[in-house]
Amino acid sequence: MQHTVLSVAYPLTSVGPDAVGGSEQVLSLLDRALKEAGHRSLVLAAEGSQVFGEHLPSPAAAGHLDDKIRAWGRRVHGELIRDTLQRYPVDLIHMHSLDFHAYVPGGSLPVLSTLHLPPDWYPPQIFQWKRERLYLNCVSDSQRSQCPPSSLLLPTISNGIEVQKFTVCEKKKNFALALGRICPEKAFERALRASRRARVEAILAGELFPYPKHREYFRREITPLLDARRRFIGPLTFSRKRKLLSEARCLLVSSTVAETSSLVAMEALASGTPVVAFRAGALGEIVEHGRTGFLVDSIEEMAEAIRDVRQLNPVECRRSAEQRFNAANMIRSYLDLYDQLIRGSRHGDFSPQRRSVSGASFLVAR
Repeated sequence: MQHTVLSVAYPLTSVGPDAVGGSEQVLSLLDRALKEAGHRSLVLAAEGSQVFGEHLPSPAAAGHLDDKIRAWGRRVHGELIRDTLQRYPVDLIHMHSLDFHAYVPGGSLPVLSTLHLPPDWYPPQIFQWKRERLYLNCVSDSQRSQCPPSSLLLPTISNGIEVQKFTVCEKKKNFALALGRICPEKAFERALRASRRARVEAILAGELFPYPKHREYFRREITPLLDARRRFIGPLTFSRKRKLLSEARCLLVSSTVAETSSLVAMEALASGTPVVAFRAGALGEIVEHGRTGFLVDSIEEMAEAIRDVRQLNPVECRRSAEQRFNAANMIRSYLDLYDQLIRGSRHGDFSPQRRSVSGASFLVAR
C-alpha cells in the first residue's frame, strides 16, 4: 500500500546527500528510500535542498541567524505544514528538528519525531505531551537512557550510513582529520591542541553557519590555533570528504556534549580510518576501543591515541562499519515503523510495545 509521508527538516537548513548535519543526512536517506519503495515522499526543507521526492521549499538561511530569524523560520514552517496538509493526503509526518514542538499540527494525524540531539536540549514537556498519536524515537541506546520516562518513546532506531560509498586506503597519510559543523559544542580546539601535542598535522573541515555565537567561537578559539600544520578548509563536497576520510591517519571527535550518534565516525570506519573520540554519549557504542579506535578523557590522552592508531587495522574498521552501521537496517526499521503507525492510525488500535525477537526490538499494533 502506498503511503504519503511528509518529512520536516529543521527550519532554514538545506537537506541532501551532501548536507552537513546528521539529521539532514538521515532525512535524505529516508526520502530516497520512500521514493524507491513506491511511496510518496514530501520534504519540507529550505530552498536549495536536493530531494528525491517532492520538495516543499521553505526559506533558506541568509545573513545572521539570530533568535528573531529562527522564530520567524518556525512560524513559516508551521504555516507551510498547515498548507501542505490541506493540499496533500498526508498519512504521516516525520519531524527531524530540535524545535518540532513549535509547529506540530493539531489533530490525530500520526507524527513521529526523531530526537537527533541530547534529550535535555528539548523542552521537557515534549516527553509528556498529550497530543494524540505523537511518537518519539531515539537514535542510540545511550541517548534513550538519558530520556525521562515517557509513554511516547518507541524503541531505538540507530543511525546508519551507505557504507558502500566509502573506500579504504590502507596506506594512510600523516594527518588527523576533524570534520563537522563548526560550533562551540563540537570543541574542535581540543582536536587541534591534541594534534599539536602529538606532532601530527591536522585538517579541520566543515560548515561555519552564520550564527553569531558560532562565528565568535571560530574567531576566539579556532583561528589562533591555525598555522601551516593545522588548517581549516571549510565545507566539503562528498567526493572530497570521502578522499580525506580514506587518507587520514585518524578521525578526531572532540565534542563536549554527549553525542547521540556520529555519522562522521561511522563514515571514517567505513573508510578504514580509526576514530579517536572523547568518551561521551553514543561514541562508546560506535568506537570499539583498541580495535577500531580509542576512547579518551583528555587532550593528553587524545594526543597519545593519535600516536597509537597506526597499530589498528583499517580492514577491521571497515568490517565493523559493514556489520554494524549499514543504512539498509535503519531504512528498513523506519519504513516498517511508518507502516505500523499509519495502519494503526487507520484502524484506531495502535499501541506501541516492545517485543524482543532474536535480540531485535519490534513494535506491535494491537
